Amino acid sequence: MGRRPVFLAILAAALVLVPSAPVASAASSKFDLDAADIPALQARMAAGRLSAAGLTGLYLDRIHRLDGKVNAVLALNPGALGQALESDARRRAHHLRGPLDGIPVLVKDNVDTRDQHTTAGSRALRSYPAKDATLITRLRNAGAVILGKANLSEWANFRAAKPTSGWSGVGGQTNNPYVLDRNPCGSSAGSAAGVAASLAQVAIGSETDGSIVCPAGMTATVGHKPSLGLVSRTGVVPISAEQDTAGPIARNVVDVALTLSALQGRDPSDPATLEYPKSQPTDYAKLLEPGVLRGARIGLWRLPVLGPSTDAVMTSARNSLVKAGATVVEVTPPYQARLGELEFPALLTEFHRDIDKYLATRPRGPRNLAELIAYNRADPLERTCFAGQELFEQALAAPPPTDPGYLAGRAELSDLARRSLDETLAKYHLDAIASPTNPPAWKTDCAVGDNDVIPSSTPAAVAGYPDVTVPAGFAGPLPVGISFMGARWSDARMLALAADFSRVAPARVPPRYLATLPSTGG
Repeated sequence: MGRRPVFLAILAAALVLVPSAPVASAASSKFDLDAADIPALQARMAAGRLSAAGLTGLYLDRIHRLDGKVNAVLALNPGALGQALESDARRRAHHLRGPLDGIPVLVKDNVDTRDQHTTAGSRALRSYPAKDATLITRLRNAGAVILGKANLSEWANFRAAKPTSGWSGVGGQTNNPYVLDRNPCGSSAGSAAGVAASLAQVAIGSETDGSIVCPAGMTATVGHKPSLGLVSRTGVVPISAEQDTAGPIARNVVDVALTLSALQGRDPSDPATLEYPKSQPTDYAKLLEPGVLRGARIGLWRLPVLGPSTDAVMTSARNSLVKAGATVVEVTPPYQARLGELEFPALLTEFHRDIDKYLATRPRGPRNLAELIAYNRADPLERTCFAGQELFEQALAAPPPTDPGYLAGRAELSDLARRSLDETLAKYHLDAIASPTNPPAWKTDCAVGDNDVIPSSTPAAVAGYPDVTVPAGFAGPLPVGISFMGARWSDARMLALAADFSRVAPARVPPRYLATLPSTGG
């Protein structure tokens, strides 16, 4: 069944089952879905002016009206409305499960959901996983409404040598809602674009290097790449156990913090989470105090390679930080060229190891990387935009994880990534390093692929340290984000700094869905 018949069936159920009063009340009081955060939504529901089913209906309606332009939602969940009605029943019984109860969430389609296909965007993987990912179990336990699956760069951008971010064989091309012929970055393209277009309150993305923060920056949303081990990866289609993590994307920091509070915690099936410290907060939203920038020391890593328009946004951000009472020191973390040399070979070995382990958990479909390669060779649609699968082929031929050369390379890579941040933080006595998250979005073009040399995400991604991006400004109509990076397990501090920056320098405006850049004709 395609997405449109499923949507019409869900919408018909909504018209029958969703009480009209909460939605009408929301409309009559000029309810701004784009601007509302989770605390405001919960306050409306507590006051009887909105229901979870009504909220879900509002998002389904927006998907129906707007996703034809953006193409962020790969598949709707037929059970979404039922989950919302269950949340309303819990509210009436005074048995709410927390601040996510009744909140619609989109999930990147590389996260296992037992009641929907999980494809990683690949036609080879169109089947149901054996069970929910751990993070999905935690969202369900928190009462969240799983609205559907978000499109992504196929195989999280780890298939072709020149991929086009936001394209998958299952979902097609996701567009940037600010300028539709511009790219949303990847691989969490649908998660970020869907939240930016207010097609869900929150979305789940995943990152190996840049795949949460870059799409969030490109779409003027908030994205959090957590410390490695803070959020379980069990049931998430992998690239590398040494770097992969899932994390939340939303239109404001408090929603990201509330979602992280539900996702975080130890998982015996994910060894990285066994390092999760007992001192880690359980409610990150409580720590978003205003004024935390006053007296803070921020290292600004400008990265002029991203262009003059991005640098102009960083100059404005620097002025805002200083005005808020922070001391700003310009820095350049060391070892970046060597990180670039070492990362890709390590990921090739790790992908072969980890994708074979993951595929063994799936009841149907290819059982290993060699079978995936064979499938793609036989499927013409899989070759329409990601024309090649060079990374798959290189991974198949890469040294095994016991190879001394691989082990030495990964050890050096991880060590230098940690040192690049630790030494910079210590040298200048910094609370965080801030950098541009992204340049203005490039034009989507399957013939040439991405223009995505964006080095700012690499140190935190490889080190396993937190990275939070928030909107910083615009280059014309195209968003630019600013990232806050800190030591491992400093996620609460990075969220608080990012929230305070958003408070003193609010930059986000809703997208206008421009067809192309008005000044140049694209």
